[in-house]
Amino acid sequence: MKLLKISHIGIASPTLQEAMERLERIFGIKHEHTEEVADQKVRTAFYPIGESTLEYLESTDPESAIGKFLEKKGPGIHHLAFEVDDVDAAVRELLDKGVQMIDKTPRSGAHGNRIAFIHPKETGGVLIEICQPSSGH
Repeated sequence: MKLLKISHIGIASPTLQEAMERLERIFGIKHEHTEEVADQKVRTAFYPIGESTLEYLESTDPESAIGKFLEKKGPGIHHLAFEVDDVDAAVRELLDKGVQMIDKTPRSGAHGNRIAFIHPKETGGVLIEICQPSSGH
């Protein structure tokens, strides 16, 4: 598996509106794209910063992963995402190494990316996403 770059940092926020107002006030930046990922019960707002992106996440359901994260830990960094060239091969490699995965098969994420999460027990408490961009990004 080859890690190509830090794709994005996912930040859980009670509301996207509050996060977007804060980033515009502090840094003078506006979001590039917002999207709802229905199967993950989340709305996202993206802020490109150099080669990486800040991804703000708002839960659309208190029982979603982001909803539970916000209830337990409050707003803050939710995950770190690494871009890989082949997410299917990366997941197979990790599983072959005995790494505990949340996703044993990649799934669809925002921007049409294919994603999979490594369990935070494997990474010292940090939720790590590996992602492969869609051909359009």
